[in-house]
Amino acid sequence: MTEPTPPIEISTRDSSGVGDQLKAPKIPVDDRLLRKLRDVCAEVDTDDDSRAEAGRDWWPLSIKWALEGDVPGRPAVVARPRDAAQAAAVVAACAEHRVPVTAAAGRSGVCGASVPAFGGVAMDMCGLAGVLDIDTHSLVTDVLPGTFGPDLETKLRSAGVTLGHWPQSMDLSTVGGWLACRGAGQYSTRYGKIEDMVVGLDVVLANGRRVRTGGAPRAATGPDLTQMFVGSEGTLGVITSARLRLHRMPEAEDRRAFAFSTFTEGLEVCRRVLQRGATPAVLRLYDEVESGRNFDVTGRCVLIVLDEADATILQATMSVVDDESKEGGAEELDVALVSHWMEHRNDVSALAPLYRAGIVVDTIEIAARWLALPRIYSECLAALEEVAGTIAASAHQSHAYVDGACLYFTFAGRSPEVDSDEADRWAESYYVRAWDVVTQIVERAAGSISHHHGVGINRSRFMAGAFGNAFDVLVSLKQALDPKGILNPGKLGLPSPFGEIHWPAQPGLGLS
Repeated sequence: MTEPTPPIEISTRDSSGVGDQLKAPKIPVDDRLLRKLRDVCAEVDTDDDSRAEAGRDWWPLSIKWALEGDVPGRPAVVARPRDAAQAAAVVAACAEHRVPVTAAAGRSGVCGASVPAFGGVAMDMCGLAGVLDIDTHSLVTDVLPGTFGPDLETKLRSAGVTLGHWPQSMDLSTVGGWLACRGAGQYSTRYGKIEDMVVGLDVVLANGRRVRTGGAPRAATGPDLTQMFVGSEGTLGVITSARLRLHRMPEAEDRRAFAFSTFTEGLEVCRRVLQRGATPAVLRLYDEVESGRNFDVTGRCVLIVLDEADATILQATMSVVDDESKEGGAEELDVALVSHWMEHRNDVSALAPLYRAGIVVDTIEIAARWLALPRIYSECLAALEEVAGTIAASAHQSHAYVDGACLYFTFAGRSPEVDSDEADRWAESYYVRAWDVVTQIVERAAGSISHHHGVGINRSRFMAGAFGNAFDVLVSLKQALDPKGILNPGKLGLPSPFGEIHWPAQPGLGLS
């Protein structure tokens, strides 16, 4: 069975041990609550190693801080329930004592969503793992939230079905994490994002009450309560089970690779393919920089295409791809480029060495309409290149839809400072500035500031602007479902009764 994979080992600077980088009030767990937790939960840990590991995820800044011997924010206690009843009892106990509780499993998120910023209890959901049922007639599965991607697909494929959800974090992430952050797999153009796959949920509310949502193929019985919890990052409830739509194993597969003179030309072909009704599982367009870096193709923009489906549907889809690529002036490339991408698509090993070398790097994925994408692409890259210290800025189009697509930016910067303390301060300032300039451009273009990585701590400062005058609706929803504010406080930009997270701390950049 798959287990959580940390991004990097935590270095120990001195005898004081691991520290917390996020400056926020830390809520303790007193002896009375600790005894209660041990009465209702299978395993409760207070040792330093467990608390440190529960205090970070794959947020790139966590990697930088780990090199300094720190994590973003440690909990006071780690509770490990083994079923929904135990998870509900943990939440109820925390509610009674007004102590924050942050649910997480694989901790593969890259925005700090699973970090227990205000201490309290980290609830490790990995013990709630396994596939409860596979309905091969209706193509629906019931699965527990702590189930890791490879374990789920192995079980499903033994029954001749697949979820079709293949995020880059497949080996690191769980079903609950996908749902909490509205995740996307690399085959999303064929199968959809996780919110398209979910039929219903079992959820623990902030008072420990357990509720069930959805279950039918479609419904017109008021608002969709299932979708209210999808993407809420554990701030509105804790998912303890999910019912997901499946697909029969595809009988055929086909691949293509093309090159375009410009990124805009490639985007236009992708648009026409989707708007003709073709939905190849993979339709990824790389700009010149990333085409050179990933495929050793210079001076052109590479488009890789892969689809898997019923043979008749596959033939029709690839015919549309071929027609539109030819009409768009594409040069056909060796299809082996798709195999190369398949072999390296889940590789996340470069992050730690880059940070060890003093290079600050991250990715920013956004979504917008086709009409706005060329301008967003050029303006964001120009803005990133103007941020002092930038050594690389690039992008690719990773997920496409009838009305628009996701652009996935990568940036990297190196400090001009020699002094290590000055370099550390510069690194975080640079990181915040890079995020700020991209997000501001996307907001002006009426795009979404996140496509599938969620919000966490990193994007929290942008949420009020992204929601506009509807943000109060989200705040009211939080207050109604979690009046004590105990569920994963400090996320989604929501107010917290425990205080504020003073990050970022640079004057003039975000919060201070």
